[in-house]
Amino acid sequence: MTLEQLRIFVAVAEREHVTQGARDINLTQSATSAAIAALEARYATKLFDRIGRRIALTEAGRIFLVEAKAILVRALAAEKTLTDLAELRRGSLALAASQTIANYWLPAAIHRYRVAHAGIAIAMTIDNTEGVAALVHEGAADLGFIEGEIDDSALTVTPIARDEMVLIAAAGHPWAEERPSPEALKAGPWVMRERGSGTRSIFEGALPGLGLAPRDLNVVLELPSNEAVRAAVEAGAGVAVISNLVVANSLRAGSLVAVDVPLPERRFFSVRHKERYFGRAEQAFLDMIDDKPAGVRATP
Repeated sequence: MTLEQLRIFVAVAEREHVTQGARDINLTQSATSAAIAALEARYATKLFDRIGRRIALTEAGRIFLVEAKAILVRALAAEKTLTDLAELRRGSLALAASQTIANYWLPAAIHRYRVAHAGIAIAMTIDNTEGVAALVHEGAADLGFIEGEIDDSALTVTPIARDEMVLIAAAGHPWAEERPSPEALKAGPWVMRERGSGTRSIFEGALPGLGLAPRDLNVVLELPSNEAVRAAVEAGAGVAVISNLVVANSLRAGSLVAVDVPLPERRFFSVRHKERYFGRAEQAFLDMIDDKPAGVRATP
């Protein structure tokens, strides 16, 4: 049984006339009669009584008409759903992002996306870089955004923007006036993000350029969020390396100072699973972030 056969049956049943039913659906009378005959033969059930030149539904035909109409309504609804999904009028998008990106970079892009595609429901999970990669790998997120590089052959990782890292200290800290020596850098004291965060991995990767190794640092605090790191440094707990996006307002306000130490730029990356379907909702979001907020430059 096909949807076309159902459509033909309903047209003929509503008219109780083969020729008129065929005309309504732009088919020939012979094609319409053949479709009805095929249905009746396939299920060994008479759907119409032929009375002279007219036809009338049998009891089986009347019962079947109710079901046939319901199926066609559901098929139409399914077709509309696919059309809406294709044209981004409905659907959902599950994002996962590491902290700096989620709190300081993605919100503007999410807002622009919602304005353009109000029918797409967006959910976002915040985790560190390793956690975001795991969510995308497991299929719990359609699209991820991370701050550090990862090693997962199942994922496609694409650079999308560049971010500036900055060494920060509390206002009045002596490093604000004079670049610290390697010995001073070792002494710190340091406030760090947790292991697995992109911020920490990028900073530790930059230490050899400063003549240091991660084990050389005097780490007094390990904290699970950028905001906690910033607050601890403002309170005088130590110094830290963090994204300029996180501390820009504090630097302008004077509660933090930037220390003159050369640090590499880092990249932001989008992450998706190589083998999972990448739909229009996901692609439209990536297209949306081409318009970068201030403070992050597009990766060429």
